[in-house]
Amino acid sequence: MAEKQPMRLGYLIRRFVPYFKRYKWILVLDLFCASLSTVCELVFPMLVRYISNLGLSDPASLTVELILKVGLFYLLLRVIDAAANFYMADTGHIMGAKMETDMRRDLFDHLERLSHSYYSEHKVGQIMARITSDLFDITEFAHHCPEEMFICALKIVVSFAILCGINIPLTVIVFAALPLVLFFVKFFNTRMRRAFKRQRDQIGEINSQVEDSLLGIRVVKSFANEDIEAEKFEHGNEKFLDTKKEGYFYMAGFQTSNRFFQGVMYLIVTIACALFLMGGKINAADFTAYLLYVSTLLTTIQTIIQFTEQFQRGMTGIERFLEIMDAPVDITDAPDARELSSVRGEIRFENVGFHYSDDDTNVLTGIDLDIKKGGNVALVGPSGSGKTTLCSLIPRFYDVTEGRILIDGNDIRDVTLKSLRGSIGVVQQDVYLFSGTVFENIEYGLPGASREAVIEAAKRAGAHDFIKLLPRGYNTYVGERGVKLSGGQKQRISIARVFLKNPPIIILDEATSALDNESERLVQRSLDELAKGRTVFVIAHRLTTIRNADLILVLTEKGIEEHGTHAELLAKKGIYYNLYNS
Repeated sequence: MAEKQPMRLGYLIRRFVPYFKRYKWILVLDLFCASLSTVCELVFPMLVRYISNLGLSDPASLTVELILKVGLFYLLLRVIDAAANFYMADTGHIMGAKMETDMRRDLFDHLERLSHSYYSEHKVGQIMARITSDLFDITEFAHHCPEEMFICALKIVVSFAILCGINIPLTVIVFAALPLVLFFVKFFNTRMRRAFKRQRDQIGEINSQVEDSLLGIRVVKSFANEDIEAEKFEHGNEKFLDTKKEGYFYMAGFQTSNRFFQGVMYLIVTIACALFLMGGKINAADFTAYLLYVSTLLTTIQTIIQFTEQFQRGMTGIERFLEIMDAPVDITDAPDARELSSVRGEIRFENVGFHYSDDDTNVLTGIDLDIKKGGNVALVGPSGSGKTTLCSLIPRFYDVTEGRILIDGNDIRDVTLKSLRGSIGVVQQDVYLFSGTVFENIEYGLPGASREAVIEAAKRAGAHDFIKLLPRGYNTYVGERGVKLSGGQKQRISIARVFLKNPPIIILDEATSALDNESERLVQRSLDELAKGRTVFVIAHRLTTIRNADLILVLTEKGIEEHGTHAELLAKKGIYYNLYNS
């Protein structure tokens, strides 16, 4: 697979610059302080030249009083320089941190709006690397880049002007070597950036592998596969080392070539200045000042060289940030979307078809359904027949590719996502509990709900009795992903969460298939209570749980092949009959 071409530098900077907008006055003051600091540094060679000229041309005028005045003047400049540098180091860094915070907020908001399909194709570890370590590199870049570039540009321009004032031919000789330096800068910069991009991608892969191993640590230990996981980690770790080696190779070439040219430039300046001094085209004071300014110029070039690594890391971080920010949000509110309110729960599918964006083969074709308020619809069929996909279309986790779905006569694409999903409760087989307390996990169904409402929801879900027996009751910490609770307990907490939300439409996605018989009995009782007075879609493998459904749909790769009540489908002795008896 061909390596993806990096984004253009101009595009990256153009997309990044708007983040400075909120802090433009901090940036302006930061650059003003940078100019003060630069001026203070550039004045010193002029003072040396002034004193040297006086000492050579008129030694009598070089008095203690004059030297003290010059000294006090330079001390004042150093005080100004210290204050300016404090502002840059303090407020300048805070500005970078604030920009990082803004970018992380934007990134998280965008991630929240991306569709299910995005997370099916991207690893969470990669995303985590971009929202943490990548943005830290951007913080340093945001502060130092404009500051360092401004200081370096100012030093080069001022040094060039002063050096021309001292001796134009000598200055032309010195600056003639700079284009060659810039050529090597560009050559190595391009390769360093690609290497840093590969480093970031690989550390994301390591994060993904570590996350996968640690979250599945019980499976790893149960199969005694620690060595296999260590081997997988070692492979990724070595690959990361290889990318680091590549980056350091180009960095070493970059620094070595520039160090060589810096030495050559010192040699050129020294020899040229000595020849000009012999020819009487420059005096000793100017010669001293010239060497000091050339030293400042070469130090500036060295600063640019040292800053290059940080610059490239910042550019890489911005590029990886934009790769997510540029990912399209497939499912959004229509411009004139309205609130879905007072939902009764009448659902209609009109010639609905669906296929995933990366596959033109339809998962669903020509689905027509008309579900009345309070209807109980069960979906059965072999794996891959589209049961979960059909239910995922109702809350618009995916958008239909053909036909339309209506709730109470409203096309779901014409109402706001928040109001649509606020009217639908989902109980899944794979329950996700957040790291926090039992109370917090139930309250998630209706943020800000009272303790009494949470407890009432738990009672209706059949969870209150076991919660009371936990070490701290509703304040018990459930562990990451609810690891401290049993499957049945987690499921009843998730049902309590939906009770608290109190939606008119419920989707039960194989909610009991992973439970033991006793847990299934308890959870099924909670689900029966939850279904009362609501429109319910049930996806089930255990057909005994759906015998009382108003309508059972049998889905296969061909679509809905059978439909009817439990008794009607058994009487047909078709697909459902065979599934039930097997």
